Amino acid sequence: QVRLVESGGGLVQAGASLRLSCAASGRTFNAMGWFRQAPGKEREFVAVLNWSRGSTSYADSVKGRFTISRDNAKNTMYLQMSSLKPEDTGVYYCAGSALLLPISPTAYGYWGQGTQVTVSS
Repeated sequence: QVRLVESGGGLVQAGASLRLSCAASGRTFNAMGWFRQAPGKEREFVAVLNWSRGSTSYADSVKGRFTISRDNAKNTMYLQMSSLKPEDTGVYYCAGSALLLPISPTAYGYWGQGTQVTVSS
């Protein structure tokens, strides 16, 4: 059974940092990504990591503030978020894909349940 389990969300003030984790089990993926969804908005791409190459891609809105990384031994992906802004608020999902570095949510076949991040001003 394939499972992706996110953790690390919470309520923080603007300017703070959070680190999200995504533990994967049941299979490995070529790429794993982070997406987020704010109330009333569509799910949007945040960052993606190619598991074997280590290459990454970020949404413009988070470049320079967020860092995606992995721990191969733990089969866990992370999203280090710094200088958080109220507009970063949303449910953050991790997802796994068979493609190399996809940014479209339709390219991902496996999703976690999400973790809430709330940034107050």
